[in-house]
Amino acid sequence: MKVVGLILGGGAGSRLQPLTQERSKPAVPIAGKYRLVDIPISNCINSGIRNVFLLTQFNSVSLHQHIAATYRFDQFSGGHVRILAAEQTPGSTGWFQGTADAVRRSMRYFMGEEPELVVILSGDQLYRMDLEEVIKAHVSNGSDLTICTKPVEREEAESLGIMQVDAAGRIVRFEEKPGDTPELDELRAPLYDDPRYLASMGIYVFNMDVLKKLLCESDEMDFGKDIIPKAINTHQVYSYIFEDYWEDIGTIRSFWSANLALTDPLPSFSFYDMSAPIYTRMRYLPPSKINQCNLRRCLLSEGCIITGKRIDHSVIGLRALVGEGTEIEDSIIMGADYYEHGGSAHQSGIPLGIGRNCVIKQAIVDKNARIGDGVVISPEDKPFDEVADLYRIRDGIMVIPKGTVIPSGAIL
Repeated sequence: MKVVGLILGGGAGSRLQPLTQERSKPAVPIAGKYRLVDIPISNCINSGIRNVFLLTQFNSVSLHQHIAATYRFDQFSGGHVRILAAEQTPGSTGWFQGTADAVRRSMRYFMGEEPELVVILSGDQLYRMDLEEVIKAHVSNGSDLTICTKPVEREEAESLGIMQVDAAGRIVRFEEKPGDTPELDELRAPLYDDPRYLASMGIYVFNMDVLKKLLCESDEMDFGKDIIPKAINTHQVYSYIFEDYWEDIGTIRSFWSANLALTDPLPSFSFYDMSAPIYTRMRYLPPSKINQCNLRRCLLSEGCIITGKRIDHSVIGLRALVGEGTEIEDSIIMGADYYEHGGSAHQSGIPLGIGRNCVIKQAIVDKNARIGDGVVISPEDKPFDEVADLYRIRDGIMVIPKGTVIPSGAIL
């Protein structure tokens, strides 16, 4: 059976600002050395789906560079990860207007593969899923469309898209963000003793002919809001219940929490499962060098030089430089895109990386930041959300934007 994967990667990602100021959401680094887009692509590859299309639109240059440098299939085994960027055509002169619109306007490209099934995935979620099992269930049910769902408790269900299923697993009703209302009680999943609700994960398996019909007979823009609620009334739509770890990386708080959870001794999601590895770009960096530092519950990426005092419950990205006496706690340090050599000193005089005797707590320091000596970075005693020249606080997390220069002695 011919299957293609479509990954939606074109959103503006406004809730992840300023991390998405210069990159799209799928290009945001995660776990020190990966990017979010590596998750759905790896799930496809590990599930035998080797023809993958990535739909892009917003701030997509770094995402395109990452894909071109990473996913090169050889001519014998076949396969590709192909970028489909928003474009002007004689029939359309605007940007993608939603998820369904993006797939509709890209259809002529992936239809050349003559697929029988199309798997549609999001580019900003953290999970590991065997998509072959989803496809088997889809075929076994005689389904036109299968929607992957995640059991959630009532509090979460209030702000998600909730599916009501019958005893056979067929979806009979869909409500977008039902809120804390009596209507929500009607959507409770019958197969659980305690109150559980089935939330859409934004992962779909379509029969190609059904997808084409639904999109071409309508000009509606979004799957979740428009296409799927109507399809439930006209087609065989089933739920595939996913009980494992899944996190939607939609906000600064969820991004920060998901990263730091990876430092747990036995995390809910592990990058160390080699039965289904997560792939990313090979950079050929040297091993990290630790001159001195008390390290505890950390992910430490390649190419770092660490001369700090203490790093606790933190993720340290590629090529990160940490100076003597510096303390880092509950933070994500994304590192740098390059090493700085003696002849290429910055005009500020502050070297790339984190200087000496700094204190960084509950923060995200984006790539290529230059932090002088004796700097304090913490959201403590500050508003929950705040915008300043050198930082932003979102969801109670302080974020230092990419390439920011912070002078020595600054207290943020």
